[in-house]
Amino acid sequence: MKLISTGSALPKRQVSNDELSQFLDTNDTWISTRTGIHSRHVISDELLEDLAVEAARKALDMAGLGVQDIDFFICSNVVNEYMTPGLSCVVAHKMGFACPMIDINCACPGFIYAMDIAESYFLAGKVNNVLIVCAEEPTRMTSWEDRSTCVLFGDGAGAAVFTRGDKLKGIKLTAEPSPDKICQTRPLMPTPYVTKEEQETPLLMKGREVFRFAVTTSSRDIRALLEQSGLTLDRVNWFMIHQANLRIIDAIREELGVDPGRFPTNIGDHGNSSSASCPILLDECNRKGLFKPGDILVFSAFGAGLLSAAAVLEW
Repeated sequence: MKLISTGSALPKRQVSNDELSQFLDTNDTWISTRTGIHSRHVISDELLEDLAVEAARKALDMAGLGVQDIDFFICSNVVNEYMTPGLSCVVAHKMGFACPMIDINCACPGFIYAMDIAESYFLAGKVNNVLIVCAEEPTRMTSWEDRSTCVLFGDGAGAAVFTRGDKLKGIKLTAEPSPDKICQTRPLMPTPYVTKEEQETPLLMKGREVFRFAVTTSSRDIRALLEQSGLTLDRVNWFMIHQANLRIIDAIREELGVDPGRFPTNIGDHGNSSSASCPILLDECNRKGLFKPGDILVFSAFGAGLLSAAAVLEW
């Protein structure tokens, strides 16, 4: 397959570190030196599905396609106000889609996992055009009394349209199942028969272990995938790394021995938007005219599960 368009949407409310310091024991220096984040976009009166629709419409407009041209719709999302139906159905209803659709919850590497699913459908000859939308509101998962987690996240949506082609050069999915490293739990509706104890917890994260996992798996996945694709690090024009933490991105770059100029970032005013991170960064770079035909883009993302993924795409 090949990528033909991108789109993104962000909440209008932008919250600075100084604003957080009004109710948290923190400040801009404490947050920015540890994460590289100075502000983040946070949902206020928007609906997540409306951000998803906006991102999708921008991608379709760029591609010159209508909803009738999409053969398959993949939506990546961790949490939203609906338990059921999936967010894909909610978005499709607003846009007028009638094609098959699925939802995935792979957390931060969800965009790359969705790319892998899309490629499988292209290889099977079932589709001509696939829309991927990643829509996330991780700010609704954290405790806003916990400065170790709530300062990290921002909300938003990213989208991409793929069509038939030969520009996806390789993809690699990996997993090290460890559900206690990044997790959130919530009780379900009670029944007369449930006797087990259930409780709701905000997002919990074991930061040091997640940091090590991210740096180790990202650098390993990228090296392995490039070797598999017959490419070298020097051939890569742009490293599109999940925007989780600037220190993580810098550590991955140092591990690979690559200069900073090939690692675009937007985490400073976006925060970590889970699976929407990569497609939002992709769309912003695309609309700035950063990419040229023939450029090699390497994607890498990592997160809850613990899951990671990497992909090599020619522009």
